Amino acid sequence: MFYPQLMDTRELLQRYSQGQRDFSQTKMQLSDLSECCLSGINLAQADLSDSNLAQVNLKGSNLAEALLIKAILWRTDLSQTKLIATRCEQANLIRANLCQADCHQAVLRKADLRLAKLQSTDLSQANLAGANLSYANLTGANLAGANLSYANLTGANLAGANLSHTQLAHAIVINVNWSGTILHDIDLTQVDISLKDLSQAIWREGVMVETPVSPVQIVTGFPQ
Repeated sequence: MFYPQLMDTRELLQRYSQGQRDFSQTKMQLSDLSECCLSGINLAQADLSDSNLAQVNLKGSNLAEALLIKAILWRTDLSQTKLIATRCEQANLIRANLCQADCHQAVLRKADLRLAKLQSTDLSQANLAGANLSYANLTGANLAGANLSYANLTGANLAGANLSHTQLAHAIVINVNWSGTILHDIDLTQVDISLKDLSQAIWREGVMVETPVSPVQIVTGFPQ
């Protein structure tokens, strides 16, 4: 049974300063924790919806299954953080650092991830429908099975990223870096993309034959 623990900002910061790290299932909607250092904190299943977490240090923290709906996470350090099945719908994650974070099955619908750092981040099966990922760095990210339909990927760096079985229907992919990107069995319905965008990849019966100048690996699912 889930019993949320009500707590205000002052109490959490006091307990954290005294060495406590487990604040799981805490209910702190509309809280202001901006610019605080909370690295290593356990906020699993906590409710921080509509809270201000701008520039907070949450490196290595546990936010699995937490509610961060419409939260402000501008320039927040979420590197190496557990965000498994975390709900971040419409959250402000502009310039946030999510490098090496575990965002498996996270819900990031319509989240603002412009200029976010997502290198080597696990976004497998994440819901990023309608998210703004303009100029985000997704180098080496795992997006296998993710939903990127209607997402804005303008200027995003997807070098070496894994987009196997990913939904990209209606996504905006202007000036994307596809170098080394794996696009196996993806949905590109209504996506304006060309062979030139894909480093001059050569297609034969839906399979790309790699050329010396083309590091993009695409295996089936490309529309004829």
